Amino acid sequence: MSLFSQLPPSVLQWFAIFISIIIEALPFVLLGTILSGVIEVYVTPEVVQRYLPKQKFLRILFGTFIGFVFPSCECGIIPIINRFLEKQVPSYTAVPFLATAPIINPIVLFATYSAFGNSLRFLVLRLVGATIVAIALGIMLAYLTDEAILKEDAKPSHLHDYSHEKWYRKIYLALLHAIDEFFDTGRYLVFGTLIASAMQIYVPTRILTTIGHNPLTAILIMMLLAFILSLCSEADAFIGASLLSTFGIAPVLAFLLIGPMVDIKNLMMMLKAFKGKFIGQFIGLSVVMIILYCLGIGGLRL
Repeated sequence: MSLFSQLPPSVLQWFAIFISIIIEALPFVLLGTILSGVIEVYVTPEVVQRYLPKQKFLRILFGTFIGFVFPSCECGIIPIINRFLEKQVPSYTAVPFLATAPIINPIVLFATYSAFGNSLRFLVLRLVGATIVAIALGIMLAYLTDEAILKEDAKPSHLHDYSHEKWYRKIYLALLHAIDEFFDTGRYLVFGTLIASAMQIYVPTRILTTIGHNPLTAILIMMLLAFILSLCSEADAFIGASLLSTFGIAPVLAFLLIGPMVDIKNLMMMLKAFKGKFIGQFIGLSVVMIILYCLGIGGLRL
Protein backbone atom coordinates (compact mmCIF):
# COMPACT_ATOMS: atom_id res chain seq x y z
CA MET A 1 0.00 0.00 0.00
CA SER A 2 1.45 3.34 -1.04
CA LEU A 3 1.82 6.27 1.30
CA PHE A 4 -0.54 8.41 -0.83
CA SER A 5 -3.38 5.88 -0.61
CA GLN A 6 -3.43 6.34 3.16
CA LEU A 7 -3.94 10.10 2.92
CA PRO A 8 -7.44 11.62 3.17
CA PRO A 9 -9.02 12.56 -0.21
CA SER A 10 -9.02 16.24 0.73
CA VAL A 11 -5.24 16.18 1.25
CA LEU A 12 -4.75 14.48 -2.12
CA GLN A 13 -6.92 17.18 -3.73
CA TRP A 14 -4.86 19.83 -1.96
CA PHE A 15 -1.62 18.39 -3.36
CA ALA A 16 -3.12 18.08 -6.85
CA ILE A 17 -4.25 21.73 -6.89
CA PHE A 18 -0.91 22.84 -5.44
CA ILE A 19 1.01 21.06 -8.21
CA SER A 20 -1.30 22.39 -10.93
CA ILE A 21 -0.86 26.00 -9.75
CA ILE A 22 2.92 25.58 -9.50
CA ILE A 23 3.12 24.09 -13.00
CA GLU A 24 0.99 26.94 -14.34
CA ALA A 25 2.95 29.67 -12.55
CA LEU A 26 6.57 28.54 -12.90
CA PRO A 27 7.04 29.39 -16.60
CA PHE A 28 5.91 32.95 -15.92
CA VAL A 29 8.11 33.25 -12.84
CA LEU A 30 11.02 32.02 -14.95
CA LEU A 31 10.25 34.56 -17.67
CA GLY A 32 9.94 37.32 -15.08
CA THR A 33 13.27 36.48 -13.46
CA ILE A 34 15.02 36.30 -16.86
CA LEU A 35 13.65 39.75 -17.69
CA SER A 36 14.79 40.89 -14.26
CA GLY A 37 18.31 39.64 -15.03
CA VAL A 38 18.31 41.41 -18.40
CA ILE A 39 17.17 44.66 -16.75
CA GLU A 40 19.87 44.32 -14.08
CA VAL A 41 22.70 43.99 -16.62
CA TYR A 42 21.55 45.98 -19.64
CA VAL A 43 19.38 48.79 -18.22
CA THR A 44 21.13 51.65 -16.45
CA PRO A 45 19.56 54.56 -14.56
CA GLU A 46 20.77 56.81 -17.37
CA VAL A 47 18.85 54.76 -19.94
CA VAL A 48 15.74 54.95 -17.76
CA GLN A 49 15.94 58.73 -17.49
CA ARG A 50 16.55 59.07 -21.23
CA TYR A 51 13.40 57.25 -22.28
CA LEU A 52 10.94 58.14 -19.53
CA PRO A 53 8.69 61.18 -20.13
CA LYS A 54 9.65 64.23 -18.08
CA GLN A 55 6.19 65.08 -16.76
CA LYS A 56 4.90 63.06 -13.80
CA PHE A 57 1.44 62.29 -15.16
CA LEU A 58 2.89 61.17 -18.50
CA ARG A 59 5.17 58.83 -16.55
CA ILE A 60 2.09 57.38 -14.85
CA LEU A 61 0.47 56.78 -18.24
CA PHE A 62 3.72 55.30 -19.57
CA GLY A 63 3.76 52.74 -16.73
CA THR A 64 0.07 52.03 -17.18
CA PHE A 65 0.24 51.14 -20.86
CA ILE A 66 3.75 49.74 -21.34
CA GLY A 67 2.33 46.29 -20.53
CA PHE A 68 0.95 46.17 -24.09
CA VAL A 69 4.49 45.77 -25.42
CA PHE A 70 6.21 44.54 -22.25
CA PRO A 71 3.72 42.03 -20.87
CA SER A 72 4.09 39.93 -17.74
CA CYS A 73 1.94 37.53 -15.75
CA GLU A 74 1.35 38.44 -12.10
CA CYS A 75 3.32 35.31 -11.14
CA GLY A 76 6.55 36.88 -12.38
CA ILE A 77 5.91 40.62 -12.13
CA ILE A 78 7.38 41.31 -8.66
CA PRO A 79 11.03 40.59 -9.62
CA ILE A 80 10.63 42.89 -12.65
CA ILE A 81 9.15 45.72 -10.55
CA ASN A 82 11.84 45.28 -7.92
CA ARG A 83 14.56 45.59 -10.56
CA PHE A 84 12.91 48.61 -12.19
CA LEU A 85 12.81 50.39 -8.84
CA GLU A 86 16.47 49.60 -8.25
CA LYS A 87 17.23 51.22 -11.63
CA GLN A 88 15.53 54.43 -10.42
CA VAL A 89 12.26 53.99 -12.28
CA PRO A 90 9.83 56.08 -10.17
CA SER A 91 7.37 54.07 -8.11
CA TYR A 92 4.50 56.01 -9.71
CA THR A 93 5.61 54.52 -13.05
CA ALA A 94 6.48 51.02 -11.83
CA VAL A 95 3.36 50.40 -9.74
CA PRO A 96 0.84 51.18 -12.54
CA PHE A 97 2.79 48.63 -14.60
CA LEU A 98 2.43 46.17 -11.70
CA ALA A 99 -1.34 46.69 -11.76
CA THR A 100 -1.97 46.56 -15.51
CA ALA A 101 0.70 44.33 -17.09
CA PRO A 102 -0.96 41.03 -16.07
CA ILE A 103 -4.30 42.31 -17.48
CA ILE A 104 -3.47 44.27 -20.63
CA ASN A 105 -1.08 41.51 -21.65
CA PRO A 106 -2.22 40.68 -25.24
CA ILE A 107 -2.46 36.98 -24.33
CA VAL A 108 -4.75 37.76 -21.40
CA LEU A 109 -6.92 40.07 -23.50
CA PHE A 110 -7.33 37.38 -26.14
CA ALA A 111 -8.16 34.80 -23.45
CA THR A 112 -10.79 37.18 -22.04
CA TYR A 113 -12.24 37.72 -25.51
CA SER A 114 -12.43 33.97 -26.11
CA ALA A 115 -13.77 33.02 -22.68
CA PHE A 116 -16.83 35.26 -23.01
CA GLY A 117 -17.92 33.96 -26.41
CA ASN A 118 -15.74 36.16 -28.62
CA SER A 119 -17.33 39.26 -27.14
CA LEU A 120 -15.47 42.54 -26.83
CA ARG A 121 -17.60 43.69 -23.89
CA PHE A 122 -15.64 42.06 -21.06
CA LEU A 123 -12.33 42.70 -22.80
CA VAL A 124 -13.04 46.44 -22.92
CA LEU A 125 -14.51 46.57 -19.40
CA ARG A 126 -11.51 44.74 -17.99
CA LEU A 127 -9.05 46.94 -19.85
CA VAL A 128 -10.74 50.17 -18.76
CA GLY A 129 -11.05 49.02 -15.15
CA ALA A 130 -7.37 48.08 -14.91
CA THR A 131 -6.38 51.42 -16.44
CA ILE A 132 -8.47 53.38 -13.93
CA VAL A 133 -6.96 51.50 -10.96
CA ALA A 134 -3.41 51.89 -12.29
CA ILE A 135 -3.76 55.64 -12.84
CA ALA A 136 -5.24 56.06 -9.35
CA LEU A 137 -2.27 54.18 -7.86
CA GLY A 138 0.16 56.32 -9.87
CA ILE A 139 -1.49 59.56 -8.73
CA MET A 140 -1.38 58.38 -5.12
CA LEU A 141 2.37 57.68 -5.31
CA ALA A 142 3.23 60.74 -7.40
CA TYR A 143 1.33 63.38 -5.48
CA LEU A 144 0.00 62.09 -2.15
CA THR A 145 2.37 59.63 -0.45
CA ASP A 146 6.03 58.75 -0.05
CA GLU A 147 7.15 57.04 -3.24
CA ALA A 148 9.89 54.97 -1.52
CA ILE A 149 8.18 51.57 -1.40
CA LEU A 150 11.05 49.05 -1.33
CA LYS A 151 12.09 47.54 1.98
CA GLU A 152 15.55 48.57 3.11
CA ASP A 153 16.85 44.99 2.91
CA ALA A 154 15.45 44.70 -0.63
CA LYS A 155 17.52 47.63 -1.86
CA PRO A 156 20.96 46.98 -3.35
CA SER A 157 23.91 48.31 -1.37
CA HIS A 158 25.25 49.77 -4.62
CA LEU A 159 24.48 49.62 -8.33
CA HIS A 160 26.88 47.63 -10.49
CA ASP A 161 28.20 49.01 -13.75
CA TYR A 162 28.18 46.31 -16.42
CA SER A 163 28.83 48.62 -19.38
CA HIS A 164 32.47 47.57 -19.73
CA GLU A 165 31.80 43.82 -19.63
CA LYS A 166 32.18 41.77 -22.81
CA TRP A 167 28.94 40.67 -24.51
CA TYR A 168 29.23 37.00 -23.47
CA ARG A 169 30.03 38.06 -19.92
CA LYS A 170 26.86 40.21 -19.86
CA ILE A 171 24.73 37.24 -20.95
CA TYR A 172 26.32 35.09 -18.24
CA LEU A 173 25.70 37.72 -15.54
CA ALA A 174 22.09 38.26 -16.66
CA LEU A 175 21.42 34.50 -16.42
CA LEU A 176 23.22 34.34 -13.06
CA HIS A 177 20.99 37.09 -11.67
CA ALA A 178 17.94 35.33 -13.14
CA ILE A 179 18.83 32.06 -11.39
CA ASP A 180 19.35 33.79 -8.04
CA GLU A 181 16.07 35.68 -8.43
CA PHE A 182 14.20 32.54 -9.50
CA PHE A 183 15.12 30.57 -6.39
CA ASP A 184 14.67 33.58 -4.12
CA THR A 185 11.19 34.35 -5.50
CA GLY A 186 10.29 30.67 -5.80
CA ARG A 187 10.26 30.22 -2.02
CA TYR A 188 7.46 32.73 -1.67
CA LEU A 189 5.60 31.32 -4.66
CA VAL A 190 5.62 27.83 -3.12
CA PHE A 191 4.52 29.09 0.30
CA GLY A 192 1.75 31.24 -1.18
CA THR A 193 0.58 28.41 -3.45
CA LEU A 194 0.37 26.01 -0.50
CA ILE A 195 -1.96 28.44 1.28
CA ALA A 196 -4.01 29.17 -1.84
CA SER A 197 -4.50 25.51 -2.71
CA ALA A 198 -5.44 24.67 0.88
CA MET A 199 -8.06 27.43 0.94
CA GLN A 200 -9.57 26.12 -2.29
CA ILE A 201 -10.19 22.78 -0.56
CA TYR A 202 -11.07 23.83 2.96
CA VAL A 203 -13.02 27.07 2.37
CA PRO A 204 -16.41 25.92 1.01
CA THR A 205 -17.29 28.09 -2.00
CA ARG A 206 -20.97 27.15 -1.74
CA ILE A 207 -21.13 29.38 1.35
CA LEU A 208 -19.81 32.26 -0.72
CA THR A 209 -22.35 31.73 -3.50
CA THR A 210 -25.31 31.67 -1.10
CA ILE A 211 -24.63 35.01 0.61
CA GLY A 212 -24.15 37.18 -2.47
CA HIS A 213 -27.66 38.63 -2.57
CA ASN A 214 -26.94 42.31 -3.21
CA PRO A 215 -24.47 43.81 -5.72
CA LEU A 216 -21.92 45.03 -3.16
CA THR A 217 -21.86 41.71 -1.30
CA ALA A 218 -21.56 39.78 -4.54
CA ILE A 219 -18.63 41.97 -5.66
CA LEU A 220 -16.84 41.49 -2.34
CA ILE A 221 -17.40 37.73 -2.47
CA MET A 222 -16.02 37.45 -5.97
CA MET A 223 -12.98 39.52 -5.02
CA LEU A 224 -12.38 37.22 -2.06
CA LEU A 225 -12.79 34.22 -4.35
CA ALA A 226 -10.20 35.62 -6.77
CA PHE A 227 -7.80 36.11 -3.86
CA ILE A 228 -8.34 32.55 -2.64
CA LEU A 229 -8.17 30.81 -6.00
CA SER A 230 -4.97 32.66 -7.01
CA LEU A 231 -5.48 31.85 -10.68
CA CYS A 232 -3.03 32.88 -13.36
CA SER A 233 -4.39 35.81 -15.38
CA GLU A 234 -4.15 33.76 -18.57
CA ALA A 235 -6.78 31.35 -17.18
CA ASP A 236 -9.02 33.33 -14.83
CA ALA A 237 -11.39 34.58 -17.56
CA PHE A 238 -12.61 31.05 -18.21
CA ILE A 239 -13.46 30.59 -14.52
CA GLY A 240 -15.09 34.03 -14.45
CA ALA A 241 -17.21 33.18 -17.49
CA SER A 242 -18.47 30.02 -15.77
CA LEU A 243 -19.65 32.14 -12.80
CA LEU A 244 -21.38 34.80 -14.89
CA SER A 245 -24.88 33.26 -14.68
CA THR A 246 -24.58 32.91 -10.88
CA PHE A 247 -23.21 36.34 -9.98
CA GLY A 248 -23.71 38.70 -12.92
CA ILE A 249 -21.51 41.15 -14.80
CA ALA A 250 -20.25 43.47 -12.04
CA PRO A 251 -19.08 40.75 -9.58
CA VAL A 252 -17.38 38.75 -12.36
CA LEU A 253 -15.65 41.92 -13.55
CA ALA A 254 -14.39 42.51 -9.99
CA PHE A 255 -13.09 38.93 -9.99
CA LEU A 256 -11.19 39.56 -13.23
CA LEU A 257 -9.66 42.82 -11.99
CA ILE A 258 -8.52 42.05 -8.45
CA GLY A 259 -7.11 38.57 -9.09
CA PRO A 260 -4.14 39.64 -11.24
CA MET A 261 -3.39 42.54 -8.88
CA VAL A 262 -3.64 40.79 -5.50
CA ASP A 263 -3.80 37.08 -4.78
CA ILE A 264 -2.20 34.90 -2.12
CA LYS A 265 0.95 33.89 -3.99
CA ASN A 266 1.47 37.42 -5.30
CA LEU A 267 1.00 38.88 -1.82
CA MET A 268 3.69 36.58 -0.42
CA MET A 269 6.16 37.90 -3.00
CA MET A 270 5.11 41.50 -2.34
CA LEU A 271 5.71 41.07 1.40
CA LYS A 272 9.31 40.12 0.64
CA ALA A 273 10.08 43.22 -1.40
CA PHE A 274 7.75 46.07 -0.41
CA LYS A 275 7.05 48.05 2.73
CA GLY A 276 3.94 47.01 4.63
CA LYS A 277 2.53 50.54 4.46
CA PHE A 278 2.68 50.55 0.67
CA ILE A 279 1.13 47.08 0.42
CA GLY A 280 -1.78 48.28 2.55
CA GLN A 281 -2.19 51.39 0.38
CA PHE A 282 -1.95 49.33 -2.82
CA ILE A 283 -4.56 46.79 -1.73
CA GLY A 284 -6.86 49.37 -0.13
CA LEU A 285 -6.95 51.76 -3.07
CA SER A 286 -7.21 48.93 -5.62
CA VAL A 287 -10.16 47.36 -3.79
CA VAL A 288 -12.00 50.66 -3.39
CA MET A 289 -11.51 51.67 -7.02
CA ILE A 290 -12.60 48.25 -8.30
CA ILE A 291 -15.72 48.27 -6.11
CA LEU A 292 -16.71 51.75 -7.29
CA TYR A 293 -16.01 50.91 -10.93
CA CYS A 294 -17.93 47.62 -10.83
CA LEU A 295 -20.89 49.17 -8.98
CA GLY A 296 -20.96 51.84 -11.67
CA ILE A 297 -20.88 49.24 -14.43
CA GLY A 298 -23.61 47.27 -12.66
CA GLY A 299 -25.72 50.42 -12.43
CA LEU A 300 -25.42 50.93 -16.18
CA ARG A 301 -26.74 47.38 -16.72
CA LEU A 302 -24.45 46.72 -19.65
